[in-house]
Amino acid sequence: MESEPAGIYVHIPFCLKKCPYCDFYSVTDYSFKKQFIKALLTELSIYKSSPLIFDTIYIGGGTPSVLKSKEIGQIIETVFKIFQIAPEPEITIEVNPKTISPVSLKCFKQIGINRINIGVQSFADNNLKFLGRIHSAKEAKAAIRWARNAGFENLGFDLIYGIPGQTKESWLLDLKTAMQFEPDHISCYMLTYEPNTSIYNNMKTGCFSPMPDFLAGSLLELNDGFFENYGYIHYETSNFSSSEEKKSRHNTKYWSGAPYLGFGPSAHSFNGRERRWNVRSVTDYIKNIESGLTPVESQEVLSIEQHIIETIFLGLRQKDGINIKIFNTKFGIIFEDLFKENISDLREKRLIILHNNQCKLTKKGMLLLDSICAMFALSDF
Repeated sequence: MESEPAGIYVHIPFCLKKCPYCDFYSVTDYSFKKQFIKALLTELSIYKSSPLIFDTIYIGGGTPSVLKSKEIGQIIETVFKIFQIAPEPEITIEVNPKTISPVSLKCFKQIGINRINIGVQSFADNNLKFLGRIHSAKEAKAAIRWARNAGFENLGFDLIYGIPGQTKESWLLDLKTAMQFEPDHISCYMLTYEPNTSIYNNMKTGCFSPMPDFLAGSLLELNDGFFENYGYIHYETSNFSSSEEKKSRHNTKYWSGAPYLGFGPSAHSFNGRERRWNVRSVTDYIKNIESGLTPVESQEVLSIEQHIIETIFLGLRQKDGINIKIFNTKFGIIFEDLFKENISDLREKRLIILHNNQCKLTKKGMLLLDSICAMFALSDF
C-alpha cells in the first residue's frame, strides 16, 4: 500500500511580544534572526535523503509574519529544492494582524503560500487586552479583508473562548462577527492555563478567577450547533471548515498519525512509531548546527500501548472517529474485544457510537473527551 504523504512544519521562534497564555516556544530578541535562518536552511539540508513525499508545508511559531516575505520565500524555495513535494501542496503561514500589511500579504501569495491562518483570537478589544494581544479588533478585521484582497482563497483564523468575564452572548457575538467574513476555516480553542505561563501564575495568585467549567462547557456545546447552521463541517473537536477541501490537510496529519518532519527550535517530528524533538532554545539550536551537530534534544519510540492510546485519543478528537478496520490491521488486535467493557459502558451512556466500522463520540461525548480517553488509557492490554 502506498504510504500517506507527509508534512513539513517550520517553527519561526520570534514574536514582537510574548502572549501571557502561550506555551509555544518563542523569543522577542531579534538579534539572532540572520543566524537562525542560516541554521534553519542547514537543518533542512540534513534531511535531503528523506524518501518521503510531502504535500503540506506549515510555517508556524512564534509569529512567522515578523520575517520579511523574502526570508519566508528563501525557506520555501529551499524546501522545494531539498524535498520531494507533491503537486499542488498546501502551504500555510500563521500571521498576527499587527505584523502584516496589504503589501506583505500580496508578497506571501507571490512566493507560493496558498493558505493563511490569522491569529484573531477575539473581535472584542476587552478580550484581546486580557489575552495580551498586540492587535485590536479593528486591525483583525482589516487583516482579514487584506488577505482576501491579496487573493487568498483558503483563509482561516483562530478564536479563543473560556475567557474570564465572557458570556454565551459575547461569545456568540464573536462567532457571528467571524461569519461576516465567510472564513474557509475556523479554529475555536478553549483558553487553557499552562504551567510556567504568566497567565497561569496570575490565576494562581488570585489576579482573576477562571471561567467555571460548566460555563466553558456550554460554550463548547454552542460551537457545534452554531457552525452546523452555517453549513460548516465540524471535523475535529476545535476545527471547522466550509468544505471538505478546506480542512487543514497539514493538521489532519497530526490527528491521523501520518509522518511529518519538524524544523526549528522545539519542533517535533514523527515517522509513525518514533518521535523526536529539537532543543527549545534558539541559541542552543544555532550553536548545535554551527558546530556540525543536529539540534535534536531527545527522541522516543512509542510502545504498542502508547501507540494504541495515542491513536484512540487522536481518533476520538475527530468527527469521523476511529476507523476500526484500519485500527485492527495496524495493531493486529480486535478493537471491540480489547475495549469491550469501555465500549459497553459508553454506549449505554450514549457517549459513543459504533457504526460502519467507525467508533466516534456523540455530541455529549465530545464534551467529555478527556475523561473518555482516560478510560481507554486505564485499560488492561
